[in-house]
Amino acid sequence: MSTPQTTAAAPTLGHSLKHLAVHLLTPLLMCLGMALAYQGAFHQPEPNHLKVAVVGTTPQAQGLADAVRAKAGPALDVSTLPGREAAERQLRDRDLVGAFLPDAQHPELLIAKAGSDTSAMAAEAVFRNVTDRQGVPLRVTDLATPAEGDPTGQGLFFLLVALSIGSYGSVAVIGAAGAALGMRVRALVGLAASLLVSVIGIVTAGPVFHVVDHDLAAVWALGWLYSAGVVAIGIGLHTFFRRWTTLVMMVLFVMLNFTTSGGVYRPDLQNGFFGGLHSFWTGAGFLEGTRSLLYFDGGAGFGGHLLTLALWLLLGALVMAAAALHERRGRSAERRSAARADLAAEAEEEMEEAVAV
Repeated sequence: MSTPQTTAAAPTLGHSLKHLAVHLLTPLLMCLGMALAYQGAFHQPEPNHLKVAVVGTTPQAQGLADAVRAKAGPALDVSTLPGREAAERQLRDRDLVGAFLPDAQHPELLIAKAGSDTSAMAAEAVFRNVTDRQGVPLRVTDLATPAEGDPTGQGLFFLLVALSIGSYGSVAVIGAAGAALGMRVRALVGLAASLLVSVIGIVTAGPVFHVVDHDLAAVWALGWLYSAGVVAIGIGLHTFFRRWTTLVMMVLFVMLNFTTSGGVYRPDLQNGFFGGLHSFWTGAGFLEGTRSLLYFDGGAGFGGHLLTLALWLLLGALVMAAAALHERRGRSAERRSAARADLAAEAEEEMEEAVAV
């Protein structure tokens, strides 16, 4: 005689809608976060302590600097420099955005567009107002021009975008398809994935589009260091956040990363929040480090940016170590639970035997 088969009850409409709503929460939070981050960072760029200088030791030069400072307020940090050589040195050290050389007939503005095209344009707008009132043309001299394949200087920002997407996309795959692997194996897979991401990045930015036209090996190494840090942090965080890891990675490496990198606007055209994050966030470390390497002879704070990338990679290693410890404790707890269940089963069998006797 056959036994009737029981089938699981179909979920109710309310339960299905609740399940769907929980899963829709992630893209909706992504939408909210992207709107707040991008519009908050980019919607109204205004000078914020933009560093410019007036070159000259005459009373007229000092008077011009005082007038510009009084009119601009906190929008500009206006200084005076004794001569052109000092101005060029500070521009190449990225301590200045623009240096104005006043002249009754041929005024000149020194800039370094490779440091930030938008900041250089803001400095040019300030002093073009001065020369327009004088009725004379302004000559603009660029001391650091971006590569021919990157005339706006933003090609490196798009390289950062590609590296970031490849990195946190790899985290999603490793977390889902490699969940059964041990942390050491996942870490090695992540290191290999970041290597491939960095190779794709430098090949497209270099030989394909010529955004990077020299020092390809050094830029590739910076890209690998950046990608490895992102992947390491993501692999570690997946242990704790599970299906929320993608949202967390979007917050860390898209919403806060792209907006503070300096790729569109540097801190001197942003509010204090995004400008503050720029000083230590990993995307800024890669982007500003690459700019310093390519266009400022490896100076202009390159060592600090390299340290930033190394510290983020170290943070990733620490997060993975914490995740490995958490997983180890979880497996130990599961084994203890299974052992207790086995002991309980054995005790029950012994009791049944005793009762039978």
